[in-house]
Amino acid sequence: MRPPHRGSGPSRRHFALALPSALLTAGCAAPHRGTGRPGDPIVLTLLSHYTSGELKEALQSPVDEWNASHDRVKVRTEAVEFTDLLTTFMVRQAAGQGADILHPYCLWNGQLVQAGVLRPAPPEHAEEIRRGYGVAAVRSASIEGRIYGYPTEVQTYALYYNRRLLREAGITRPPRTWRELEETAHRTAVRDRYGNTLIQGFGLSTYDDSTTVGQTLALLNAAGGTFVSADGRSTAIDSPAGRAVFDLEHRLVAEGASAPGINVYKAFASGQVAMVISAGWWTANLKSLMGKAYRDVGVAPVPVPRIGDTNATLSTGFMLGVNAAARHPREAWDFLRWLNTDRTGAGRTAQHTTATRMSSLQVSVGSLTGRADDMHVLLGRGGDPNLRPFLDALAYSVPEPNGPGAQQAKSLLRKNIEALWTGQQSVDEALRTTRRQVDQEVSRSW
Repeated sequence: MRPPHRGSGPSRRHFALALPSALLTAGCAAPHRGTGRPGDPIVLTLLSHYTSGELKEALQSPVDEWNASHDRVKVRTEAVEFTDLLTTFMVRQAAGQGADILHPYCLWNGQLVQAGVLRPAPPEHAEEIRRGYGVAAVRSASIEGRIYGYPTEVQTYALYYNRRLLREAGITRPPRTWRELEETAHRTAVRDRYGNTLIQGFGLSTYDDSTTVGQTLALLNAAGGTFVSADGRSTAIDSPAGRAVFDLEHRLVAEGASAPGINVYKAFASGQVAMVISAGWWTANLKSLMGKAYRDVGVAPVPVPRIGDTNATLSTGFMLGVNAAARHPREAWDFLRWLNTDRTGAGRTAQHTTATRMSSLQVSVGSLTGRADDMHVLLGRGGDPNLRPFLDALAYSVPEPNGPGAQQAKSLLRKNIEALWTGQQSVDEALRTTRRQVDQEVSRSW
């Protein structure tokens, strides 16, 4: 359901300019925006990846509410699949047909800013965002300290585990340290007499970004490391923390506790994986897929190298921003403020507390926002307790680096992690190759 683990988009800011002209016009008819005169309201277009029934309806509900209560400014939603979203942003912009309001994956923000697609938030909106959201969410929506939009869904990473599999191995609680993680992974792993893996102790998987890169970066952050340097111009993974993570993952594979070739999403839901690190969006999917067996699922913080180490993990997210070429930016920002900061009775509790429309929207589809106060209100109304560790992680999560070369850097990291897991590279080779390739990408003159 959630897209950060789905595919990747173009990695160059001039990508759209190299596309055939037929693609620039296909499916990109310029929307009617109106003039704002009486009888002809301004029509703002909002382009997102919310194409499925559940997500599409969740977004359309507040949009319909806005349209019913505002005569001069109307909002029309458009959606494309996540795998096409970045390409669509770039192609439509090059054709002069970009939507007024955009809903990008925050990893792309540097590329979109560099390409002149996103407009900086006006000072009063930037201040509201700084005041209302957690630090990681604000950083995800910013480039070089400048805020470009309202954070929407925020995904933090934590450890999913199967209580039944741990219990059958004689383990009473989830691991807190890497040593406990390895011990638990080995004790819960099961292979047949031919050496085939029946149950992975720890679910390393080459299936997608979320399980390949996402959990590697969550472990890296938990070890106090970072993927990219503070200035965004070099990789920092070839460090003691990075080496410790690669060593850990290499041991898990080499010693048979992990088998990266499986689809971990299906395998965990069917009881064939004891533990895996993933994002909070997965809870709603697991509940739907597993039925009564979901009661065996628990969630705990990402283990740290040693007892006493400070908790840290990865966060990813999306934001709503305004196109730099929008004809009516003030009206677009007004709508975003209404959607993301105005509080309604949708989150009402016995104490008559309210929540924003966006937070209510996200919780309705099993997700979170970067507004911890809203999340406490909404999840306090009998929500899934497995979302609590993801909520707690909002306070200590580290956002993905989102400079202009971030998407390509992530793709390069994934390629080298997979080479490590499949025995094509040693730990030293994987670290050196990642450093060389990612340094070349993030230091590029964009």
